[in-house]
Amino acid sequence: MKRLRDRYEALLLDLDGTLYRGDAVIEGAPEALASGGTSAPQRLVYVTNNASRGPEVVARHLSELGFPATIDDVVTSAQAAARLLAERLEPDATVLIVGTDDLAAEVDAVGLRPVRRFNGVAPAAVVQGHSPETGWPDLAEAAYALRADALWVAANTDKTLPNERGLAPGNGAMVAALRTASGREPVVAGKPYAPLLEDALVRAGTRDALVIGDRLDTDIEGANRVGLESLLVLTGVSTLDELRDAPDELIPTYVTDSLDALNYPAVDGTAEPGGIVDLADRLRRNPGRAVMVRASRPEIR
Repeated sequence: MKRLRDRYEALLLDLDGTLYRGDAVIEGAPEALASGGTSAPQRLVYVTNNASRGPEVVARHLSELGFPATIDDVVTSAQAAARLLAERLEPDATVLIVGTDDLAAEVDAVGLRPVRRFNGVAPAAVVQGHSPETGWPDLAEAAYALRADALWVAANTDKTLPNERGLAPGNGAMVAALRTASGREPVVAGKPYAPLLEDALVRAGTRDALVIGDRLDTDIEGANRVGLESLLVLTGVSTLDELRDAPDELIPTYVTDSLDALNYPAVDGTAEPGGIVDLADRLRRNPGRAVMVRASRPEIR
């Protein structure tokens, strides 16, 4: 039987909670991805909702942790957000940055003008990404711009961000504050929305790809939205209890407690008719293997 990874030309890999937590690598993850052996090189694309760091910094961090990564292998929600802005704005339009300098650099790279404050004429858009330095003055400036009808693009709406200490507030928590203050809804670049994953597929050069991540509400729902199969790893945010109660749009193709499951055939976990077997029992009896949850490919929504 084929190993799970050999069924796909590319792996689209989430980072936080899937490969590492903060600065701590998830045990066995680098070794799992290094176990190649396919007849043709498999494309690894690192796809992150976190807009706080540029692709060069992300690639360097991955390499330091033992993952095979170059800048061309990394696709960030900051890049996807900048693309959405460039498609909607005139060249050299001003964009208010709520986020890091790396987010501002992506906006500058697409021919727009990043600013942090404005007087008088409001910026054409606000772009918001995660930064641990974001404070009330930054949110207030963005609220003024949104009240003046600026376009609003959020890199992602993740409520939490996993790190080595647990779950910290994510960009979605800050987006919620601006939503409350402005009465507006942002255009979202990151997972579960399509722009980031579509950019990742372009980078991979194929749609024959498996999405791998730790969150039902971003990685898995995102995969289902664009019609890709997915693998939920139980090393980050989502749990088996959440999976049992999840609606259909959040159901992955496979679930596993170890990324090394990529290097073994999957185990069937579907039940007839419909339904799902006891996943905890199936995972316990097949350690290190992926259990199939959904037998059919999701339809694009």
